[in-house]
Amino acid sequence: MKTKVTTRHTLTGLALLFAVPLQAQEWSFEVYLDQKKIGTHTFSLDQNQLQSRANFKVKVLFINAYRYQHQADEQWQGNCLSQLTAHTEENKEITDVKGAIQNNKFVLDKNGSTQTLLGCIMTFAYWNPEILKQSRLLNPQNAEYLDVTVTDEGSKTIEVKGQTTLTHQYRLNGRLKGKDKLKITLWYDQQQQWVALESITPEGYKIKYKLI
Repeated sequence: MKTKVTTRHTLTGLALLFAVPLQAQEWSFEVYLDQKKIGTHTFSLDQNQLQSRANFKVKVLFINAYRYQHQADEQWQGNCLSQLTAHTEENKEITDVKGAIQNNKFVLDKNGSTQTLLGCIMTFAYWNPEILKQSRLLNPQNAEYLDVTVTDEGSKTIEVKGQTTLTHQYRLNGRLKGKDKLKITLWYDQQQQWVALESITPEGYKIKYKLI
């Protein structure tokens, strides 16, 4: 039975794990569109700095029908984002996002358009289960600050690096001004490490991240 995450009890253990200093870690994923591999996405975390690098290409009859390149660099103070620089190329569309804390506010610039966010800001930092407690998350690709709901879907057994693995599954939905933007499923193993992701595009396609 699906239960909405409405209390702090479900993730108490996760919070304790992330109360200690983080060591350098890396998550490298092969990315699939339905059943076809389209690229890779790698996250590298060293203390309070995260690098995200994605490169996707979709071919139809040997023609590049879709190209996506994304890189983001984030700096964190505990569980709060302190600085962000992101560059995304989606086909011919280019988006640059920059942000930093100024006078206790997080000031964002997207292609010359600015907005100011209050409080402790978190991106979709899948590597940190603290995101599962948030009601709003920042999309570093396009600077959208989304309303978020999280559903705890319980224990699930999936394949991780060719091994049958017991995990915990969460459904995360992101909306902007009442409109659905992101539909994501996340899996964490018994050590609370992020091991898989699946999302549904607005067009209904399924994107899956497989850890390598």
